[in-house]
Amino acid sequence: MSDAPVPILMYHSVATAPNDATRALSVAPEAFAEQMALIGDLGLTPLTTADLAVRWRTGRPLPARPVLITFDDGYEGVHRHALPVLAKHAFPATLFVSTGWIRGAYDTGGGLDTMLDWRQVRELAAAGVEIGGHSHTHPQLDQLGDDELRAELDRCTEIVSGELGARPVSFAYPYGYSSRRVRQAVRTSGYAQALAVGNALARRRQGPYALERVTVRRATGVEEFERLLQGRAVARTFARDRALTKGYALVRRARQLRQVRRKAIRSRV
Repeated sequence: MSDAPVPILMYHSVATAPNDATRALSVAPEAFAEQMALIGDLGLTPLTTADLAVRWRTGRPLPARPVLITFDDGYEGVHRHALPVLAKHAFPATLFVSTGWIRGAYDTGGGLDTMLDWRQVRELAAAGVEIGGHSHTHPQLDQLGDDELRAELDRCTEIVSGELGARPVSFAYPYGYSSRRVRQAVRTSGYAQALAVGNALARRRQGPYALERVTVRRATGVEEFERLLQGRAVARTFARDRALTKGYALVRRARQLRQVRRKAIRSRV
């Protein structure tokens, strides 16, 4: 079975005037339209996350040049700016929603900019956008205890299922962070596949719960975007990001060890 790499594009906000919290990862509407046009011009075939995973799981062949278009969090611009462009090209996509950030009855107030409401999420789903889970309050899942982790996953699944009438089958880890324990919890919660970040092309051998994506940002020009689609210079493009991620991983690991020690001390008192 082929293990040819597949570019999975990770978007966040699509906005004309993003706020400071989302600016770096917010793509201008004009840039998004140009990027989707390039996907069409290059003859790539967009798939949903669920479709890619099913094909890899069952051995069904992929189209010659597959690509995935994914959005994290649930920003309003996905409906306002991205949906008309996707509809114009008849491109499917996947939106991973943090259910506590979506405007409505379950809103925890944590959204970083103007967020979608559930009517807009339903319209996206009706237009062929797969709706996946992204936790309830967008925490670093690997920093949570087992009960909190299970609650984040179950609450997200429950809300999406209730609002859309269908259980989500794909998941994306908030901040891209996971661990063996988190991946097992996601699987146990009923998700069939999950996406990380990694800033590398996805391959079947990564496994269904650790598929990697490449980040599209406001600074991503059209030439760099084409290189990402073709898998050229991906490692060089994100070399600085990987160095920062490794450094932060050490900080987070030290923090986890301190928390474990504190719990051990408290249990002995």
